[in-house]
Amino acid sequence: QVQLVESGGGLVQAGGSLRLSCVASGPTFSTYAMGWFRQAPGKERELVAAIIWSGVGSYYGDSVKGRFTISRDRPKNTVYLQMNSLKPEDTAVYYCAERAEGSHDFGSWGQGTQVTVSS
Repeated sequence: QVQLVESGGGLVQAGGSLRLSCVASGPTFSTYAMGWFRQAPGKERELVAAIIWSGVGSYYGDSVKGRFTISRDRPKNTVYLQMNSLKPEDTAVYYCAERAEGSHDFGSWGQGTQVTVSS
């Protein structure tokens, strides 16, 4: 199973930017996609963005389109989430997750990193 470690969260004012990083270790050769999820208190976890690990293709949730960008550096086994024009409603714990080849779900998860956007 792939191990994931996120970093880059913190406190930022509305309109500011943050970049989250997620370093993967283990059998990444079987990775199909990487995703960033978030969960705010009292809300369900939502998929923010995802990217195909070894091909072309990405997904963005409607609430972050045009503001967030997901990217990957395969030699570094790292996926990034660049977050611009942050809003207070972006406040959440952000999780990195991996979906393996042949799997229908994201099965490996990081510990999460807190992002807090002040108004």
